[in-house]
Amino acid sequence: MLDDALLDRLIKAYDVRGVVPDDLGPDIARLVGAAFVQVVGASRQSGGPGTVVVGRDMRPSGPELVAAFAEGATSQGVDVLDIGLASTDQLYFAAGSLDLPGAMFTASHNPAQYNGIKLCRAGASPVGQETGLRTIRDLVQQWSADGVPAHDGPVGTVSQRDVLGDYAAFLNALVPLGGGRPLSVVVDAGNGMGGHTVPAVLAGLPLTVTPLYFELDGTFPNHEANPIEPENLRDLQAAVLEVGADLGLAFDGDADRCFVVDERGGLVDPSTLTALIAVRELAKAPGSPIIHNLITSAAVPEIVLEHGGTPVRTRVGHSFIKARMAETGAVFGGEHSGHFYFRDFWRADSGMLAALHTLAALAETPEGTTLSSLLAQYSRYVASGEINTTVADQQAVIATIKATYGARPGVTLDELDGLTVAGTSEAGAWWFNVRPSNTEPLLRLNAEGATTALMASVRDEALAIIRGETA
Repeated sequence: MLDDALLDRLIKAYDVRGVVPDDLGPDIARLVGAAFVQVVGASRQSGGPGTVVVGRDMRPSGPELVAAFAEGATSQGVDVLDIGLASTDQLYFAAGSLDLPGAMFTASHNPAQYNGIKLCRAGASPVGQETGLRTIRDLVQQWSADGVPAHDGPVGTVSQRDVLGDYAAFLNALVPLGGGRPLSVVVDAGNGMGGHTVPAVLAGLPLTVTPLYFELDGTFPNHEANPIEPENLRDLQAAVLEVGADLGLAFDGDADRCFVVDERGGLVDPSTLTALIAVRELAKAPGSPIIHNLITSAAVPEIVLEHGGTPVRTRVGHSFIKARMAETGAVFGGEHSGHFYFRDFWRADSGMLAALHTLAALAETPEGTTLSSLLAQYSRYVASGEINTTVADQQAVIATIKATYGARPGVTLDELDGLTVAGTSEAGAWWFNVRPSNTEPLLRLNAEGATTALMASVRDEALAIIRGETA
């Protein structure tokens, strides 16, 4: 029987992910394939579609893991449709457009020695701990000792289908780019799946594209495909300035996240992109709800209200955002981490759709308008970024912060996700949020203020409490 510690390390809140082959190998992938079929009811005998769709990124371990997963799934009488190399949002497109459960083999932005599996139900609905992943974990552990129950009937088959062209056409229909002014854009794919999808999606558009690291290489020879880390954006920033591009785009390893650099080489805050895309989506669907998580800039709900939308605040994490989108009928949702979710894309996240929105918004402006000037109206506050601190007792520290601020006049507290503290001063509005990590003894701090000085003051006072530095 597989060890509890291994499975706890391997099966995360939203996906399966670990070092290959120490944590994740063909044996476990085979068990996950069989368990996935049972948990999502994919077999025809249980009323399911009888097929699951599978894709993979460029990591060297991908083909072997996909083959093992397919063996597990087909052993339960379910066919496997293999779309081959794909971005995660390309897999979501396949699961949504074909109405099939799906499995994407990727470790996203993690280093080369990792791989993983992102799972979804038919229609690209996510599978997380509360929606099936915990049951998959339990079945994998049980079957590792007892063996997978024999299927009463014929095994399934594996077939291949290329959906890249259909995916590109679908995205271009959602966000047309043909009628605007031509733009120059640098794209850093980080040797990840953006090198596969960007040429297909941007082909024929009025763009001059300067590619960086489009060669698919899961060893990441140039830099890690994790654009949330500043050092991984330096080549893109330098290239934007060197060629005089209008903007730059950076994708993570599985290309489900997109980060944007303006014409000056400055990183565009994901909250600013959330506000921009929200306004564009509200123009198509007036009055709609817009989802934002609780550490998104306060500018986002302000701008949504100003444009007639209804801002809906959620916890951090894609499962919470997708659930709230389904409950509210929201047209769009954005996260500080560079994930952007679209109702018209099965409520799934797509870095490519976010990139197309950014390109289209700039292309629709008069000649000479820069991205930084376009986005200035959507950026109203100064953010600290996420600051992680190791603490021995997360809840005790949060309790101290609550006691410290709770008695102050004009200060509000809420506990939707961790603790959020908000107030106003002569310098303007401010807030901060402290959230415990689910997997490490860390507290995550995000702070925002109307000015740089105010943000720094709020940040530093909160950090002093977190670090036990107060008198």
